[in-house]
Amino acid sequence: MDGGSEVQMEAPAFCCSTCEGAPTPGHRSAQRFKSRSLSTSSASAYSEHRRNQSLHGPSPVTTFGPKACMLQNPHTVMHIQDPASQRLTWNKSPKSVLVIKKIRDPSLLEPFKELCTFLTEVKNMIVYVEKKVLDDPAISGDEVFAAITKKFCTFREDLDDISNRVDFIICLGGDGTLLYASSLFQESVPPVMAFHLGSLGFLTPLKFDTYQSQVTQIIEGNAAIVLRSRLQVRVLKENWEKKDTVDEKGIILTNKDVESNRKAMQYQVLNEVVVDRGPSSYLSNVDLFLDGHLITTVQGDGLIVSTPTGSTAYAVAAGASMIHPNVPAIMITPICPHSLSFRPIVVPAGVELKIKLSPDARNTAWVSFDGRKRQEICHGDSITITTSCFPVPSICFRDPVNDWFESLATCLHWNVRKKQNYLGSEDEEF
Repeated sequence: MDGGSEVQMEAPAFCCSTCEGAPTPGHRSAQRFKSRSLSTSSASAYSEHRRNQSLHGPSPVTTFGPKACMLQNPHTVMHIQDPASQRLTWNKSPKSVLVIKKIRDPSLLEPFKELCTFLTEVKNMIVYVEKKVLDDPAISGDEVFAAITKKFCTFREDLDDISNRVDFIICLGGDGTLLYASSLFQESVPPVMAFHLGSLGFLTPLKFDTYQSQVTQIIEGNAAIVLRSRLQVRVLKENWEKKDTVDEKGIILTNKDVESNRKAMQYQVLNEVVVDRGPSSYLSNVDLFLDGHLITTVQGDGLIVSTPTGSTAYAVAAGASMIHPNVPAIMITPICPHSLSFRPIVVPAGVELKIKLSPDARNTAWVSFDGRKRQEICHGDSITITTSCFPVPSICFRDPVNDWFESLATCLHWNVRKKQNYLGSEDEEF
């Protein structure tokens, strides 16, 4: 269940009867999710879903987990659905649910217990919970709740694969719980219900007060969804090792640089990829390529490559525009650039971005994915970013458009200003 997955993967096609039997890649029987390094020979198979040459990006997979898919709208224009018409449906009745709870938050203990009891006793659902959540003394020490926890299925991040076992997900907490849920699924993601029990809650539109009726609606397949696009990120690392070699006369040559192998890792990112200068006091100096062409060299504190969902996170704090999640795009935002003319830009979702250290860079760079899996980027390493075909289907409170503007108003206080007084007829004379 790692945020990164091994690059070599082959999956049989899964046909969704509701979605006109179109083959949907991404469902496989079982796999080991522990991250491993791959050689160059096996890295070529990393992209089973090859990037098309359209600027509109890949068509998103519309099957979510083992049983859910998006209800097809016969009135779509150019195969693009109106965001307000995106609805959830089920091929079979959902039987299992993953409950994600914010760790170390005592205010969530009672909502967590209440929800799990309802799912288990009333809805007869199979409940999956991460093992470290149940290790909380406040939960493990509750003798009354112990009878419920015995019915849970537990898993451990990085070790257990539950990708084909969970029908939908419920998040209790803030926006970070939704980002964490996304990181657990490197391919098809089950529908996600995110309840606002955290601090900001821009991505968590549902209120817990009416959770019973809302969960019932989801199980019945009566809900609007928004497809939050993700970035598919491939990190290729050059490995250099000091090895002793022997010449033709049998003399040992020491301290000779030899290239050993290349490590490739792949990630699915919901918010943003951040490349920064790390602990160095020097400017970061990285080259940015678009479809193989060098478009600019970034000199500053770093660079943010974000999805439309991530446009209201780190990117907006760095001066970027806010983009609705249904807009197919990738945002490129510099962090404190050493140039007054370097403004944030938006590029089509179908392009391929590559980031590398400039040859004359004075220091290395560091990269993180949704704030996790932070690692150093050295000379010869590369970061390739494309739009993923595995979005996160997020359950809406009303619909994608109204929910987004509601979040802008309530969470970010967008365009809040004291209104100008009305100019009366007497004032007009002056």
